[in-house]
Amino acid sequence: MIKAKDIMTREVLTLTPDTEVTKAAKLLLQKGFNALPVVDKAGRLKGILCQSDLISQQEALPVPSYFTLLDSFIPLTSLKKIEREVQKIAATSVEQAMTPDPVTVGPDTPIEEIASLMVEKGFHTLPVLDEGKLVGVVGKEDILRTLVGQGD
Repeated sequence: MIKAKDIMTREVLTLTPDTEVTKAAKLLLQKGFNALPVVDKAGRLKGILCQSDLISQQEALPVPSYFTLLDSFIPLTSLKKIEREVQKIAATSVEQAMTPDPVTVGPDTPIEEIASLMVEKGFHTLPVLDEGKLVGVVGKEDILRTLVGQGD
């Protein structure tokens, strides 16, 4: 059975929370990555910055929906969610734009489970953690390479 440790990229390019968004965007484009892990000074995973996080900066601010009940306005969108959207749109640092606490896999996670996560949740890149330490990333390309290799 193929596992994350068999297909992951071990030498991972990372960002720090204080990296400027423009610098991170250029890095993603130049290297052709869909996402990069964000680590603190101690090397702990803090989040992941995806191309979609940066594209969200171009979105219009969602207008909250609400309904009236007994002359009170009841929001259908949480204020916390709206706050997060405003923060992403105005982000100047990676920390403001990144997805915090990303879904991760372990080195022994089977490729089938990784593929399911990617398909069901729409992930392109998953950080691989071993005892809390970032040891690699698995991208859709890694899975495709494995499939192409098996077809030979």
